[in-house]
Amino acid sequence: MLTIIIETRNNEAELVQTLSALVAGAVEGLVSDVIILDHGSRDGSSRVADAAGARFCTSWDMKDIVRSARGDWLLLLEAGARPAGRWIDDVAEYMSLSKTPARFSPSRLHRRPFLKRVVTRLAPLELGYLLSRQQATAIAKSGMRLSDFATGRAVRRLGSELVPAWVAIDNRPGADDR
Repeated sequence: MLTIIIETRNNEAELVQTLSALVAGAVEGLVSDVIILDHGSRDGSSRVADAAGARFCTSWDMKDIVRSARGDWLLLLEAGARPAGRWIDDVAEYMSLSKTPARFSPSRLHRRPFLKRVVTRLAPLELGYLLSRQQATAIAKSGMRLSDFATGRAVRRLGSELVPAWVAIDNRPGADDR
């Protein structure tokens, strides 16, 4: 079983997209629970989490969050990211055969413009981060963010793609006004 953990701050629309993409995983029995770690949202993020049956935490200790996860594996995602294709089968197979962390493959349909790819460094969770709860427990510290789990660690690549969160954020109404 898999626990999904997402950090958010005023990402109501992006949270809707991510949670709706995860429904199939819950129906198939892969996703056991979803935990939303909030950083002071003033939008409807808490209502979205509640409607999806996710646990919404406004104050937490990362060690406690990892310990409370129901799944044997954790998938760390950015709000707005959406697994695509046969992700359920790929993740389930990977969890049964491997012990090392993994990331999704980058989306072939959603690529940053060339210059941004060259100049901008990939965010630690842009391709998600899949790791066992046992590994997360060994890494977890108080005051830690989700991106700290993924920073500087070697990983394998899953066959399934992940539509990155920046796609949803860039397509948010009024994004051109920023």
